[in-house]
Amino acid sequence: MKILVYGSTTFGSVVRLLVEDCGHEFAGFIDDVNPAASDVIGAFDVAKESYPPSRFGCVNAVGYNDLAARQRVTDRIGHAGYTMPSLVHPRAIVGRDARIHAGCVVMAGAVIDYRVELGACVVVWPGVVVAHDTVIGANTFLSPNCTICGCCVIGDDCFVGAGAVVVDHATVPKRTRIKAAERFVTPR
Repeated sequence: MKILVYGSTTFGSVVRLLVEDCGHEFAGFIDDVNPAASDVIGAFDVAKESYPPSRFGCVNAVGYNDLAARQRVTDRIGHAGYTMPSLVHPRAIVGRDARIHAGCVVMAGAVIDYRVELGACVVVWPGVVVAHDTVIGANTFLSPNCTICGCCVIGDDCFVGAGAVVVDHATVPKRTRIKAAERFVTPR
């Protein structure tokens, strides 16, 4: 599949490589802020005219600094009719019954265990472990080497920092930001 990457900064360049590692063809970056940058085919409204949804897929590579803006980009891609494939690196370990929704990005070395569900457009960085029977809400970022223990529920639009641990049976409310190396336990 030929895939457009919406966002051309550092995260976009990582997603571009993941597109290729997953056996797809990189078709170009879409960037509304810097439409004339290298490898950028233009802003979204211009790009969708020359790169129609009938012939191209599109993935969201807007970063975690503004998760609401990232969700607006996801909505824009979907409303335009683009397929948003999930990109799962061939060296990620994914349980055979895990459910990975549209637009997810799963990097090399990530472990997605049995009966895990990743909501739409979840980003899973290298070294992340998501243990069994866990649900990760849409538009959530799991930073490198964080651990989500079994039977957890993480809400939509969350950020889990590098090396953080969400202990078993925890429920993380939507829009929560967990700092790097922090331990999250459901308050009792």
